[in-house]
Amino acid sequence: MKGLCAVLALMFTHGLSAATPAPAPAPEPAADPIATLVGQLDLERYKATIKALTQFGDRRQGTDRNRAAVDWIEAQLRSYGYATERMKYDYFPTDPRLPSGPAIQPGQAQGGGRIRGQRTPTGVNVDPLKQLDPALRKRNEQASSPGPREQVYCTKVGTTHPEEMYLIGAHMDGHGWGDAANDDASGTAIVMELARLLAQPGVRTERSIRLVLWNNEETGLQGARAYVAQRASLQGREDPVGTGRYPEPKWLGMIQHDMMLFDHGMPRADGTVSPVQRPEADVNIEFQSRAKHAAGAQALAWHFLAANEKYATDYPAAVGPHMTNTDSQPFENLIPAISLRENERGAQIGAGWDPHWHQPTDVFATFSDADFRLGLKAAQTTLAAIAQLTGLTLQPAGSSR
Repeated sequence: MKGLCAVLALMFTHGLSAATPAPAPAPEPAADPIATLVGQLDLERYKATIKALTQFGDRRQGTDRNRAAVDWIEAQLRSYGYATERMKYDYFPTDPRLPSGPAIQPGQAQGGGRIRGQRTPTGVNVDPLKQLDPALRKRNEQASSPGPREQVYCTKVGTTHPEEMYLIGAHMDGHGWGDAANDDASGTAIVMELARLLAQPGVRTERSIRLVLWNNEETGLQGARAYVAQRASLQGREDPVGTGRYPEPKWLGMIQHDMMLFDHGMPRADGTVSPVQRPEADVNIEFQSRAKHAAGAQALAWHFLAANEKYATDYPAAVGPHMTNTDSQPFENLIPAISLRENERGAQIGAGWDPHWHQPTDVFATFSDADFRLGLKAAQTTLAAIAQLTGLTLQPAGSSR
């Protein structure tokens, strides 16, 4: 009896009764859906997608290898569950030579920042004999022919605002007698990996996302220019009326990925570049300060920087005001447009910071895992930023919401 009284006295002292259950443990905080999805980006899978694209050689526009690559890209997107679409246009160059122009000279920039410091001449290799791999040289030997062109895209339809969308792009064509691993299989693979993850069951976005693989970038952005010419006037139209379907949702912003792997630093005095990725390598997020939508583009770029700081690993990001010479350029006076790159386009790539640019050495074997990780971190940055912008959520398995 004395023992029972002691127990009851102890319970009374602590404000308990014999019938009061122990307090339930506090619920664990809900997982961040963006972090969950970003964590599914995998280095080996990213590399495998780049490697698969290089099986078609440089994928030069107007060739059978380019058309085969477009077919392969479309098949992959369909395997993720998308109803893909193809956009057709014609390309008839007025200049039979490669249209990329002469090498950039010291002190010259192409629409970007002024070149400073050490630089080396750059240009496009047009000599097949500089490609020392006979199999790759054979794969790239068919010359480009003018005429019809096609490019493929798919759409993640928004649940509550299907009439609005962000465009995410990269160009799938290349040249220079390599296999265009960096320029631009590295960007194409980012878009395709994002498409794959966004197509998973349970992934929902309030706004739509269109993922586009441009053609004819290397000849003057003709694929992106054709898209703007054909589809800008269709924005926001419900078709058929009353169906809730929008073949061309209103454009909210455009994000381009072009050359994502190589940030080894400035050329040395002898013109060579370090063979290893520099410790301070970063993802360059560029907007064009002279565009009509510069303010919105700058805000979009800073949003991507914040997403990089919160969700990306290994490499940071930097924002710059000289976006140029890539497929976001045709959009810059219509909507906020930015590009993600390995280096500043005008002041660094144009100064020879990437010696493999448009060269026979732009092949998969040139790049290390440190290089590929830079591309993967750009993918993390874009996925996190676009998830925030479109209201991404993850629904439980089996949910019909």
